[in-house]
Amino acid sequence: MTTLHTAGHRRGVVCAPHAAAVADGRAILAEGGNAIEAMIAMAASIAAVYPHMNHVGGDGFWLIREPSGRVRAIMGAGRAGAKATRQLYRDAGHYEIPSRGPLAALTLPGAVAGWMLALEAAKAHRGRLPVHVLFEAAIKHAREGYTVTPSQARLTVEKYAELETAPGFIMAFLADGKPPEVGSKLKQSAFAATLDQLAQAGLDDFYRGDVGREIAADLERIGSPVTRADLEKFEAKIAEPLSVATAAGTLFNTPPPTQGLASLMILALFERLRVVQAESYEHVHGLVEATKRAFRVRDRFVTDPDKIDGNLTHFLAPEFLDAEATKIDARKAARWPAPEARGDTIWMGAADASGLVVSYIQSLYWEFGSGCVLPSTGILMQNRGSSFSLDPKAPNALEPGRRPFHTLNPALAALKDGRVIAYGTMGGDGQPQTQAAVFTRHILFRQPLDKALDAPRWLLGRTWGSSHTNLRLESRFDDGLVDRLMSAGHDVEMLNEPYSDTMGHAGAVILHADGTLEGGHDPRADGGAAGV
Repeated sequence: MTTLHTAGHRRGVVCAPHAAAVADGRAILAEGGNAIEAMIAMAASIAAVYPHMNHVGGDGFWLIREPSGRVRAIMGAGRAGAKATRQLYRDAGHYEIPSRGPLAALTLPGAVAGWMLALEAAKAHRGRLPVHVLFEAAIKHAREGYTVTPSQARLTVEKYAELETAPGFIMAFLADGKPPEVGSKLKQSAFAATLDQLAQAGLDDFYRGDVGREIAADLERIGSPVTRADLEKFEAKIAEPLSVATAAGTLFNTPPPTQGLASLMILALFERLRVVQAESYEHVHGLVEATKRAFRVRDRFVTDPDKIDGNLTHFLAPEFLDAEATKIDARKAARWPAPEARGDTIWMGAADASGLVVSYIQSLYWEFGSGCVLPSTGILMQNRGSSFSLDPKAPNALEPGRRPFHTLNPALAALKDGRVIAYGTMGGDGQPQTQAAVFTRHILFRQPLDKALDAPRWLLGRTWGSSHTNLRLESRFDDGLVDRLMSAGHDVEMLNEPYSDTMGHAGAVILHADGTLEGGHDPRADGGAAGV
């Protein structure tokens, strides 16, 4: 397999896990659009061509680095509906929230609200393209048909038993009553009409106009606890990102309810281990052990920011990180409590010559989300709310209006050598780990970007489509390294595949100090990178 890589561009660069989204983002750059406009176009496009991985019924998070150097976060995190009470689920005979179906579709779609704030940011940075131009390609894909990828075909078969009873799923994602073949064409006609309506009426129509009215009516019809009043009052938020200073530069990620804290902690802890050799036992063991320390903090403290007493920045303070790093044993694996985070998502990047750099992640949570497709609008609803607990004492306890914990976290770094890099991946617990693998390989150990994205990866804990909690490694790792990890006490499982979807779909875009632009994307995905 070959990592898709491009470099030396002067105007702009994009990367995404689907080739059509890459082409659509590049076309916006070629049209004179900026990096934010290119990302909005890709966000709509990828929902049209990669619907099992994301859709506008899900959430989205942005990190935008402005030409001034300031970094802002846009938090499109949907809240639980007004009717989403613990009693509702108990009365329905549930001891935990269902993962599929109408009662799994209990949080508002936050992605489009994030697009609204991103569009304002684009205009503030000389963006001039109207929404109908940004959505043109996505509307065409949805209306005329998109090509079914191998992952969509496979996951439709694997998850069919879970999804077949979800309202609207069979009509939207089967072909003549059967799972679609790889390379076949599927249409999202109602979704195309929705995008067209939003292009004409404005994105606010999704929540407070005709589209919002249709969404609410369909949700009520199928029995979702999300109401029209919930939609009408919902807004995305602009937030200050979390950051941590390292020898390489300042690293940024999104604040709660995302696990951005964990991603920053892993890299800050690893730096303190003073590892000098890439692909060594010390490299992999060090990152795995740093992940365990970071996830313990994440699982105890990260939840809806409205429920957090104070802020979590003290976990990124040098004193705390120094103390945590001393708890990592260089020779022995710590016990692992097997957390339950899983997820499914897409990450995309964009940068332009003005200095705008964008890291964006959009998700339904599990593959196909709740499975519920709203007939009037063609919107596939997420199941992010199934991560809530019905235990009122749990850190992520269900309450109406509460935001669930998010595995999503787009990453960005401003390096001391003048480069700015946006990077990220999909994959539940794997997101912080894959970010750390790519960052350490490319930035700390100076591997070329394509090699850093191609190199074999590991995963501790769960990801989308999997219930495993051990340490899984792709088959390309050196046998001697594997033996050392096992001897240290790691519960190692070797995967058969040299390149596994389990390890996420990573990518990065880089604005170099000389103004040139570079991008690369994962050979494990269906996308690539392109620039102008």
